Amino acid sequence: MSIAENLAEIRAQIHQTAIEWHRDPADIKLIAVSKTNPAEAVAEAIAAGQVTFGENRVQEAAGKFPPLRASLPAERSLHLHLIGPLQTNKVKEAVALFDVIQSVDREKLAVALADEMARRGKRLDLLIQVNTGEEPQKAGIGPRDADAFIRHCRDELNLPIRGLMCIPPADQHPAPHFALLREIARRHQLPELSMGMSGDYTLAIQFGATYIRVGTAIFGARPPLQEPASGKVG
Repeated sequence: MSIAENLAEIRAQIHQTAIEWHRDPADIKLIAVSKTNPAEAVAEAIAAGQVTFGENRVQEAAGKFPPLRASLPAERSLHLHLIGPLQTNKVKEAVALFDVIQSVDREKLAVALADEMARRGKRLDLLIQVNTGEEPQKAGIGPRDADAFIRHCRDELNLPIRGLMCIPPADQHPAPHFALLREIARRHQLPELSMGMSGDYTLAIQFGATYIRVGTAIFGARPPLQEPASGKVG
């Protein structure tokens, strides 16, 4: 199937699932995860009406999206989410390039984002990544530290925290992780929940997802990422 056909099928499934669970389909936003896919594939998705994309690396997105944005008419704009870990030395570039950063997960990064947004006079939506499975190899604030970190980011750093994001462990059923993220968001009255990927986005919708991140089901199997010679990535 083509990228356009895949998008049409996923949008239909989002709509059907939302209706079945008494949700407004308009409240669920599809992020096309374009990481490691070429600009030509992204252009196909744009031609099919997709405008919201997710990238894992600042460096890759910086090489791909400015030309795509420049090629569009003024009345059309792309909405770009950073969904991968963000190094503090990439904060300046990230704030300039992205519309939403979903991977806020530590004090040093939160402070750097607050400083850069103040310096630039730009406020973009932020989501806090919660490591719901407490996996040591994975980014994200631990669930037991999430409440204090959310309050600190909002009340002391004045960051525009809009919601939470999680990536459940691959070897566990995602439902308990989606439920945990929803409960933390409820406690803090955060409206956005980014959860659910190609294999479980319909389940995530049942648990209240407002952003679903779908890559493989749109673009197909990802090509291997070519690492920079230095090994340093965003």
